[in-house]
Amino acid sequence: MSLIVHRIGPACTIQDQGRVGYLDQGLSRSGAADLQALHEGAVLLGQSPQLAALEMAGMGGEFEATQPLGIALTGAPMQASIDGAPVVWNASHQMEAGQRLVIGAVTRGTYGYLHVSGGVASKSFLGSRSAHLTAKIGKTVQAGDTLPANSGPPVRGMRLTLGNRFSGGVLRVIASFQTPLFDQETLDRFAQTEFRRGSRANRMGMQLDSEGEGFAAQGQLNILSEVITPGDIQMTGTGNPFILLPECQTTGGYPRIATVLPCDLPRAAQTPAGGKIRFEFVSLDEATTLQTAYSAELARLPGRVEPLVRDPHDIPDLLSYQLIGGMISATD
Repeated sequence: MSLIVHRIGPACTIQDQGRVGYLDQGLSRSGAADLQALHEGAVLLGQSPQLAALEMAGMGGEFEATQPLGIALTGAPMQASIDGAPVVWNASHQMEAGQRLVIGAVTRGTYGYLHVSGGVASKSFLGSRSAHLTAKIGKTVQAGDTLPANSGPPVRGMRLTLGNRFSGGVLRVIASFQTPLFDQETLDRFAQTEFRRGSRANRMGMQLDSEGEGFAAQGQLNILSEVITPGDIQMTGTGNPFILLPECQTTGGYPRIATVLPCDLPRAAQTPAGGKIRFEFVSLDEATTLQTAYSAELARLPGRVEPLVRDPHDIPDLLSYQLIGGMISATD
């Protein structure tokens, strides 16, 4: 089974949960910018969140099914249709051979995901199918490519109702080893500042802009390069924070004022250009509690899936719904 790519946006890549264990060799994890979206697609298709999907940055494309194929659409909402009929986002759908799926631009957020039943079966390298463009692993998907898919069972249309993580908001952070290099006045000002996601953003990281004076650490120009990971917030020479994302470098000499909790990284990555962000420092114990709660919420996702079309027999409060609205006439 496969999807033929007839048209596609400029920054679409195959992503799974990335490569773990190669940081000491200079290779960062890569993987989906919004790992939560992988879990959501997995429960909609009844499969493992370890499987690969197509990550679409800002724009989708047009895809043709070569055989009957189940798909799911998650992440940043995008306009989508199958053979011209609109389809629901955060939902799974069955495509028949020859049908065409068209995915347009994002309406909120940054990264949308196209999942296929059985997962995208592209070539694996070092235990992952994820493209890592800065490391020259894999490539962007192009028109004329085929997305191979492992075989999977027919898909029943299902949906998830989710909160909004696509407009920015509050990101919880913990102190890093270099946080003490910033004086308390700078840290307080950092936590009180409303930032906007700037135009400089990709899978390596995203710049934040703000009004007023920039942020700097003591002895900023003399800091030795150290190991860095996704979620670290580096302060550049201009005083602008950069939140590092999955394809970030493995070491860096800019001071890190804090680190975004992994559970808040999907919200960070999905913040659109101009979206507003604030930071809230939490203790290590609070961070552990928040991360544990987030993992539990992911584990509960299968219980939140519901049919796209509900059987009236399964709606106990059916009579409370207004099934017909407006004026009607038996003769007009």
